[in-house]
Amino acid sequence: MVIRDADDGDWPAIYPFFREIVAQGRSYAFPEDLSREEAHGWWMESPPGRTVVAVDGTTVLGSAKMGPNRPGRGAHVATASFMVDPRHGGRGVGRALGEHVVDWARAGGYRSMQFNAVVETNEVAVRLWRSLGFRVLATVPGAFDHAEHGPVGLHVMFLDLRVPR
Repeated sequence: MVIRDADDGDWPAIYPFFREIVAQGRSYAFPEDLSREEAHGWWMESPPGRTVVAVDGTTVLGSAKMGPNRPGRGAHVATASFMVDPRHGGRGVGRALGEHVVDWARAGGYRSMQFNAVVETNEVAVRLWRSLGFRVLATVPGAFDHAEHGPVGLHVMFLDLRVPR
């Protein structure tokens, strides 16, 4: 597996699993009816942000987007979002993308990383982020309308990048 910068040529491979994951209603609050062109704007970051893909040969296994959590005086805190093609789950793609993003943020001089909205019932993601050193700062009750469970909490997760791994 190789992680590299994504470009517009990767979007046709990313969009199908982006659409599928959003439509499942379990982990992302993106609008469910985004066209391919509209979804591109939600996922493909412009500088200072960055979007990457994890690939095995020419197969896109997953993608991550990253950048400052807020502009201006909040730009020293990074954030990121991740999607792994469900057909390639269980292969360590999410962990590899997570490690890559944390390393990118550290190398870029960010002081910390904040995930604004990790669905509390997404146990795989919560476990992964905790294993990478993130902690739950707060949970906003009922902030996500889960397709199966109804209103569930959204975790705000935090990692201090000034602390060595």
